[in-house]
Amino acid sequence: MAYAFDTARETACTLIERARQGHAPRPVVQGFFDEDSCTVSYVVRDPDSDACAVLDSVLGFDQASGKVSAGPARPVIDHVRAEGLGVRWLLETHAHADHLSAGPYLQKQLGGELAIGQGIRAIQRTFGTLFNEDRAFARDGSQFDHLFGDGDRFRIGGLEAVALHVPGHTPACLAYVIGDAVFAGDTLFMPDYGTARCDFPGGDAGQLYRSIRRLLSLPEAARVFVCHDYKAPGRDVYAWETTIGAQRQDNVHVHDGIDEATFTTMRTTRDATLAVPRLMLPSVQVNMRAGHLPPAESNGVSYLKLPLIAGDLLAVSD
Repeated sequence: MAYAFDTARETACTLIERARQGHAPRPVVQGFFDEDSCTVSYVVRDPDSDACAVLDSVLGFDQASGKVSAGPARPVIDHVRAEGLGVRWLLETHAHADHLSAGPYLQKQLGGELAIGQGIRAIQRTFGTLFNEDRAFARDGSQFDHLFGDGDRFRIGGLEAVALHVPGHTPACLAYVIGDAVFAGDTLFMPDYGTARCDFPGGDAGQLYRSIRRLLSLPEAARVFVCHDYKAPGRDVYAWETTIGAQRQDNVHVHDGIDEATFTTMRTTRDATLAVPRLMLPSVQVNMRAGHLPPAESNGVSYLKLPLIAGDLLAVSD
């Protein structure tokens, strides 16, 4: 299959090939699975130094009580400290709708720059309006230390990395290519589970297809690390590592030979049957703030909003 020239993709291909051929270091990747949200956080380290990054961290949240806890983040902290690592980056692939980010908590404990894609501004505008946030809520991404654009390069010690904009699930989605490892966020799941939904505000199934094909044009030997796993039917264990080649051959939604129209029809039809994620409303309110809780009110307590949809109650007369 031929692809139009894409500078950022070419950079990613070069980084992968250099690492696979031994001309650059390959990252050491450790995953941490939070079963409550089915989310995988990663510590990605340079094998030749103490430098590392943490991707897609998780806080515990009990919606019934409103209790927020550091539970899912503690194994990450323990690992970083036990290995004597220095956190350079706290990376988010997007503003998650299924868990609260532990980014600010980890930053206080471990340091590092908190980063996401420039598309977060679109998320902040959309959900700032939905939650009727006042002007004190910045919609310019300034809650983060760094906003990556498509093709932006960065380093984790001796590891070379590039950010790829892969919208479709949300407008803000990024994949990070670090050495020979691709951190795909929610864009791709394991091959037997398929792909992310596209029915959130700003989502677009055709755009997701094009983003996925961009990732699948990377070298087949590249390792792929996904952000979630829900155990596909017939599989009894959680899994989160695969390859570009395996995705191209076996992804049940978007393997080679599936065209955009077919994918878009499948994805749109499937999404119409899906329930709203359990923690979507609290998660987005926190994650659009880079993982910070809403400002405390006069009693020192932070509150989350729950927009009410009156539906057929509006038709009931007094």
